[in-house]
Amino acid sequence: MKLSGWIKSFLVWLCFIPAAILNGGLREHVLAGAVGEQWALPLSGIILSACIFLITWLLLPRAVKAISAKDSLRVGICWVSLTIAFEFVSGLAGGSTITELLAAYNPLTGNLWLLVLAATLLSPAAVRKITGRRHH
Repeated sequence: MKLSGWIKSFLVWLCFIPAAILNGGLREHVLAGAVGEQWALPLSGIILSACIFLITWLLLPRAVKAISAKDSLRVGICWVSLTIAFEFVSGLAGGSTITELLAAYNPLTGNLWLLVLAATLLSPAAVRKITGRRHH
């Protein structure tokens, strides 16, 4: 994939940030009241995972016209790396501790952050397969 494809895939990843912020607002202001705190967090993880796939499906094939299977996996790895780095930098800047940030990786707490990361990793390859986009 050319440099322009990497830049465009980065721009697609940037669209995940407002989706995640809006999802957090939905969780705090709507879901928590509707289904309770215990169910709001896992439901929010499912919703964000679906949003990540939807954004990828809508934007990535238009941004990157042809992508190989290897590059779609590389894009997913890049997106996961960017996501984890963003979460830690913004979390630490916001006053969270490393322990608090790492707690998100424990699905036994009801947090489905690992599902979100899996969706982020696999969405480029899944969209490539679904849309039939191939490397030419």
